[in-house]
Amino acid sequence: MPRRSPLYALLILLSVFVLSSCSSTRPKGETEAEILYKEAQTLVEDNRFIMATEKLNQIRSKFPYSYFATPSELLQADILYEQGNYVEAAASYLLFKDFHPRHKKIDYVVFRVAESYYKQLPSTFDRDLNSGREAISFYQDLLKNHGSSQYAEGAKNKIEKIEKMIINREKYVADFYFKTKVYGAARFRCLSIIDRFQDKSLQQHCMTRVMLSSLRLDEPRECEEYYRRFSGLFDNKQEKARFENAYKKCKGAL
Repeated sequence: MPRRSPLYALLILLSVFVLSSCSSTRPKGETEAEILYKEAQTLVEDNRFIMATEKLNQIRSKFPYSYFATPSELLQADILYEQGNYVEAAASYLLFKDFHPRHKKIDYVVFRVAESYYKQLPSTFDRDLNSGREAISFYQDLLKNHGSSQYAEGAKNKIEKIEKMIINREKYVADFYFKTKVYGAARFRCLSIIDRFQDKSLQQHCMTRVMLSSLRLDEPRECEEYYRRFSGLFDNKQEKARFENAYKKCKGAL
């Protein structure tokens, strides 16, 4: 057996001392549940989420009726959010919202539900935006029921960003159908956009697409109907000229 140097032995003793000191140093609290909760909070601050979850599980299993059981549920949802597990986080926040609808942090909970859906949005608007629609519904819930919340302004900004993505996607799909000569689907999409969105530039673009699609479908009577419906709504001269030109060609087929 090789001999160990005195320095090696000293390092071992110091390591044992440090480890034992760390393990014996716990936050103060009136109950074990409170101590466990404070330990979990500290671990979360250090991004040690697995160990924090273990502490919260102990509260849930050993002290389910403790005062700290409820904040532990919320902290667990926060851990899932911080880990980037946004689907699970949304479910956890929603569960908390259902069981504790009058909680003092309910505005925060609703905001975090919305944020969890927002975080699931793709980076580009040409992909599935259903999570964005879910996010909008909860941001609007926050604004409706907690309008004075510190999270209200952030909710408004996020709604605006998501709605812009949705508008761009709808236009992208409608234009795709038109360019690929699926004129019936292009017209249907454009009519839906005109009814659903208030963006005037987008509406006028779609009005022209409706007229052009009707022209390509060789449906002059529909052209007449859409001309009566849309002709007075243009303030973009270039778009109006395209609309009028398409109508003239369509009318010539009557």
